[in-house]
Amino acid sequence: MQPIRFLALGDSYTIGESVPVDARWSVQLAAHLRAEGLPVDDPLIVAHTGWTTTELQGGITQIGIQGTYDLVSLLIGVNNQYRGGSQDVYRQEFRDLLALAVQFTGGDPGRVIVLSIPDWGVSPFAQGRDQQKIAAEIDAFNAINRKETAEAGVAYIDVTPVTRQASSTPALIAEDGLHPSGQMYAAWVDLMLPVVLDLFKDQGPLDIQLAANHG
Repeated sequence: MQPIRFLALGDSYTIGESVPVDARWSVQLAAHLRAEGLPVDDPLIVAHTGWTTTELQGGITQIGIQGTYDLVSLLIGVNNQYRGGSQDVYRQEFRDLLALAVQFTGGDPGRVIVLSIPDWGVSPFAQGRDQQKIAAEIDAFNAINRKETAEAGVAYIDVTPVTRQASSTPALIAEDGLHPSGQMYAAWVDLMLPVVLDLFKDQGPLDIQLAANHG
């Protein structure tokens, strides 16, 4: 079986701002998949701290992603919310990005995962701000990406409830007081691992490997 090519698209949450490379959720996910018998390449991460949907589109164009990928993830939108961006613009640009993600798999929506936008309002960085307003806006943007994801036939991973646990578990926040820690990213991977394994369950010899690992 050829190594699985993994493309991760997003913003600071995908690049893993303020955590070591091996603590990024995409890198942790790849390691877990290897432990399950899947030969996974290191992820190609196309993400930058502060990117909105518009800027992710520009970054993808600038990099000029080549070839097709066996797994593509998309997590984008927190900076649209943070900057007070239009939800209508977000809807259209997210839809376009999701279509691109599917295109990068060669047209297979069953090889794409979307992660919900985390709630940064529970972080120390947000102290003194209207945390209920932030949460409501995050929920509104997530309602958009969830709907678009469902209509595209793509798997959706809701990590937002986990991020809100940081209000009572400080270890879930990185030292910068804003971004997730490696521990939080590990909790995300716990949510997405069974979903991703299910995407690859019909890989022929992999079935035997997975059965052996879980037998």
